[in-house]
Order: sequence, then C-alpha cells, then structure tokens
Amino acid sequence: MRDAVIVDAVRTPVGRRGKGLAGVHPVDLSAHVLGALATRTGLDPATVDDVVWGCVGQVGEQTFDIARTAVLAAGWPETVPGVTVDRQCGSSQQSLHFAAAGLVAGHYDVVVAGGVESMSRVPIGSSAQGADPHGPAFLARYGGVAPPQARARR
Repeated sequence: MRDAVIVDAVRTPVGRRGKGLAGVHPVDLSAHVLGALATRTGLDPATVDDVVWGCVGQVGEQTFDIARTAVLAAGWPETVPGVTVDRQCGSSQQSLHFAAAGLVAGHYDVVVAGGVESMSRVPIGSSAQGADPHGPAFLARYGGVAPPQARARR
C-alpha cells in the first residue's frame, strides 16, 4: 500500500471579518496559496492530478467550483482539475482526507488539498438564502436544535 505524504503547508494570514483580507476575492486568496505552494516546493503544476478544495459557503463569489476557478486564476495549466467539498466546518480537513485516500488508492500521484472561506464576503448561512434547509423530518427529529456535525467514534 502506498503512503500519503504531506510535502508542505501554505496558508494566508489569519484575517478578521471586515479587516485586512476582506477586500480580496476568495478565488484570489486561493490562487495565491496555490502559487505560493508551487513556488516554495518547486512543484510543477502540470504534474498535479487534482486539487481538492474545501468551501462551506458555495454561493456568490465562492460558487461554480471555486477549486477549479482558483487553479485557473493561479495560472496553472487548464489540464489540472479541481473539485470543491462542503462538509461544513470540516470542509478543508475533509479535502485533505479525500486527497490522501485518493493518493493511497493509486488514483493520484500528486494532489493538492486545502480550502477557502471569506466570511467578510460570503457570510455564514448565505447559501440558505433565507430558506430552512432542514426539512420537516429533520426538524421533527431534533426539535429545531441542530445536532453536532459529527459524532465521536466509539
């Protein structure tokens, strides 16, 4: 069995809502990270089999598969695909898990995982657009109080 190895980790500075990074489009934030990763590691983007990118608020500026849009905005070859994952607060972590699993399974030789969320530009809950996404069965089961996103394994 193959091992998945993390070669490097790159991120933007931590921002605050409405502060220093608020003026930067989420695609540009992601493209900056991808470019910095390639520069720091000497990675040839043409060797990347996939970019798996987490994003909860896939609406507005973060919609239409922001992973793929970021790949192209970073100047990477059009042959590099990207997929966006939504697992709420665990989206970027899940992207890393999917990337590692794909690598171990032999689907990838080189894969990049990460994520983006601009709370200044796409506020939490924006994708619901005023609707309740839970439905009657969910609400009946939980009495209107959402359970934790994940349950600890026993």
